[in-house]
Amino acid sequence: MAVTLPQSALLSQNSLQRGVIETFVQVSPVLDRLPLMPIEGNAYAYNEEATLPGVAFRAVNEAYTESTGTVNQKTESLVILGGDADVDRFIVQTRGNLNDQRAVQTALKVKAASYKFQDTFFNGDVTVDTKAFDGLKKRLTGAQVISAATNGIPVVGNGGTDSYAFFDALDNLLAAVPGISAENGAIYANAALQAKIRSAGRRIGGTDTVREDATGKRVLQWNGIPVLDPGANLSGTAILPQTETQGSSSVASSIYAVKFGQDETDRGVTGLTNGGVMVDDLGLLQSQPVYRTRIEFYCGLGVFGGQAAARLTGILNG
Repeated sequence: MAVTLPQSALLSQNSLQRGVIETFVQVSPVLDRLPLMPIEGNAYAYNEEATLPGVAFRAVNEAYTESTGTVNQKTESLVILGGDADVDRFIVQTRGNLNDQRAVQTALKVKAASYKFQDTFFNGDVTVDTKAFDGLKKRLTGAQVISAATNGIPVVGNGGTDSYAFFDALDNLLAAVPGISAENGAIYANAALQAKIRSAGRRIGGTDTVREDATGKRVLQWNGIPVLDPGANLSGTAILPQTETQGSSSVASSIYAVKFGQDETDRGVTGLTNGGVMVDDLGLLQSQPVYRTRIEFYCGLGVFGGQAAARLTGILNG
């Protein structure tokens, strides 16, 4: 049974581990809702439906023509994400009265790992980083990549027909992900586009809706589905940048719709893990006078069913 990190935090009996998991949840709009399916070993093999077998009506005493369906076997591998946080014993001793210096550094390490994971969730490419996993941008193809317009489409534009055209495109995006709902899905757009969506909604009559989502956070919603900003990567660049090329425009961005699932039978996007988030207090090292905390996350990603997510390209900040 897959569990999300918030559920994992509730189950943890280790206060250090629980604190780390809670920090992951607080800073990541992906890991706060992505189900993590536990697997054995370092990879998960599964069969994906390719073609269906033939069926037909038959007459009395007539035989069927036998046929079978075909499946494609696919494999998702786990990768290792993490790092060490060292704090000199001198700092712990002399500055510990102001803040728990190790806790501060651990929180910063977790924050960095969260940014790294959610950046890879969208933009991961194993041809660029062989130690990571492929993200949605690389995985989504064909009908799951929808072009808003030849040269891009503004969210607000003239405040009337342009806004209606944008929201029609947003509905087309959701239609490409069957079964997506407020309980199991999310829409991802950068912060600038979210502001424009709010503005466009107010102009055409009350679609600027901010409510609590399934995680208890108050967020912008469209058709009840939370609209979230995945934020920036470690270099400070937006994970969903406003620098994509769409026809004659070089200032477009993409919006993603994602349906999450517990396992492959849900035909959604599912995280994979062996052990979840692991935290080790290695104490004072013998090689140098520092206290070390190690955080590791054996993780992977499964996009099951072919229609678990979709990408809308060519969205202009206008």
